[in-house]
Amino acid sequence: MRTIVVATQNAGKIVEIKKILEDLDVEVKSMGEVGIHIDIQETGTTFCENAIIKAEALKQYTDALILADDSGLEIDYLEKAPGVYSARYLGEDTPYKIKNQMILDKLKDVPKEQRTARFVCTMAVTAKDMQPITTCGVIEGYIGEEARGTNGFGYDPIFFVEEYNTSTAEMCSDLKNKISHRGQALRQMKERLKEILNV
Repeated sequence: MRTIVVATQNAGKIVEIKKILEDLDVEVKSMGEVGIHIDIQETGTTFCENAIIKAEALKQYTDALILADDSGLEIDYLEKAPGVYSARYLGEDTPYKIKNQMILDKLKDVPKEQRTARFVCTMAVTAKDMQPITTCGVIEGYIGEEARGTNGFGYDPIFFVEEYNTSTAEMCSDLKNKISHRGQALRQMKERLKEILNV
């Protein structure tokens, strides 16, 4: 069984990745679980650049396959902020409950048609003996009037999908994994992993 080390300490992300890759003969572990404790500087200007930077940063520490993602929220009214700075936006240590409220405050009285937004995710897979492979997923939506739901993490409670009239934090995990930006990128990557693993 091959091990896939994910370049994240985000427990919510690990759960989503394990769920989608559960039928592959792989063991998914966070970098912390394999004893890698490094601070990766995300210096890229795109989600793709940052995903590759994260994946490449782990090459010297493991012989396993390395999976990294960079994802974030683009809000059109805020000129696509927070974008690649989503994790650091309004302060790296600021709880998302506060970040989400601050974004809602910035969009106070802004009409729905101007609250368009999207989640973007780029995945990168690499290993010591291979060049990075990337995939990308996007889900379109809008910023709601209030935070709703407890199933997601990050900006999920304020991001609403028109088709379902719910925030991504109100969705069950199966639906969210099916339509989410990370789910899309990961399913594409799963097909690439099948080629790498010869399954």
